[in-house]
Order: sequence, then structure tokens, then C-alpha cells
Amino acid sequence: MLDFIREDIACAFKRDPATRSLWEVITCYPGLHAVWFYRLSHWFWQRHWFWLGRWLSHWGRWLTGIEIHPGACIGRRFFIDHGMGVVIGETTEIGDNVTLYHGVTLGGTTWQQKKRHPTLEDGVIVGAGAKVLGAITIGEGSRIGANSVVLKDVVKHATVIGIPARMVRDTGPVVHDGKINLNHHQMPDPVSEVLRHMLQMMDDINERIDRLHPPEKDTRTIKNCEENLRQLHEDLAREHKKVESFLDGNGI
Repeated sequence: MLDFIREDIACAFKRDPATRSLWEVITCYPGLHAVWFYRLSHWFWQRHWFWLGRWLSHWGRWLTGIEIHPGACIGRRFFIDHGMGVVIGETTEIGDNVTLYHGVTLGGTTWQQKKRHPTLEDGVIVGAGAKVLGAITIGEGSRIGANSVVLKDVVKHATVIGIPARMVRDTGPVVHDGKINLNHHQMPDPVSEVLRHMLQMMDDINERIDRLHPPEKDTRTIKNCEENLRQLHEDLAREHKKVESFLDGNGI
């Protein structure tokens, strides 16, 4: 237990640039207090002292504003920054080196007594206000943007944003030089990307219509028109494929 506490304290210094002293971390970090309440309540839960586990969890929620069900399985070096409003459901599974920000919900989507909450693999980062719902898996090293709603599995080392969340690319590494990448404002917008592709399709269609009526009917002009139409068909098919991929819930 002491090893877990030492690791949790070290996480605060590694993942929060506002830390100043050991005493401040021990006394003023509700995310750490909530994790420690969870460790104790989970210990009782594993020994089938269910009421005592829930009672300790309830006190932890009242004192920190963070609700972690004692039945959840959480790995080492788990850090909750700020933490107010975080909710972690009973069948949630969290790997090592995971970071959550305030307002995150790891929630269930069924009444059935089975695995109904998310699984977060090692190194996942979940931004403020994000909701991860259902028995889905968030792949290792992935990042979920603030206020996103994730309803389907996320592959490893991906970044997803939006409602519902969609994968984006070229967002930079999650961890750089041993520190979390805090450039949350530099994420691309998949909705604007798909609109850009749709506008490109419209431009291609307009150009195609203009070229259906060449000013001269000589052989050279017709041959050029046919070549242009072939190229336009290829461009249009490519843009259609990108838009369909977006509408299916994939990246753009």
C-alpha cells in the first residue's frame, strides 16, 4: 500500500505543472485522496465486505467530489487532475499510467449484470468533461479530447474528439520527454475537415458541368474533355470515400 501511495504522489509532480511541495500534494490534491479511498474500499470489496467498501467509497465521494465504485479495477500510477465530478463505474478497468481530468464519466449502458463499463488500457489520457460509455476499449496510449462522447472502441495511440467522438490524426505524441502533451488547443476539427471535402466535391461537380459543353467540337477539344472528365471522376470518387468514412464514424 505504501508503494502505491509513493507512486501516486510522484504522479502529481510528473503530470501537474502546478505542484510546489510534497506537503501541498499530500494535503491539497483531491484526486489523490479519492484514489486512496478507492484503494482501501477496493480491498474490502475484494474480500466480499461489500457494504463497507461502498460506505468508504461514499465518504470519499463526499469529501472529494469524485465517485469511484469499489468494484472498479484500477492499475498503478493512476492520476486524477482536479477531479471534481469524475465518475467511475463498477465494471470499469483501468490500466497503468492513466490520467483523467475533471468531469470525466466512465459509465455503463445496460441494466444487465455483466461487463458494462469501459476498459482504459495503459497510458490513456481523458480530457475534461469527456464521457466514455459502455463496455468499449480505449487502446493503449490514446487520448480523448475534452467534452467528447466516446461510444465505440478506440485503437491504440489514437486521438478522438467530438460528439460522438471520431478519430483524428497528426495530433502529436501523448507523452513527450516523459511529460503529458498539454497542447489540447491544437487538435484538428473533423467536422470542418469533412465540410472541406464536400466543398471540394461541389467544385469538382461545377467544373465537370462547365466542361460538358466545349466551345468547339474538334477532335482535340473532345479528347481533352474526356481526359478532364476522367480525372474529375477519380477526384470525386476519392472525396466520396472520405466523406463516407467520416459518416461511418471513422477519422477524416
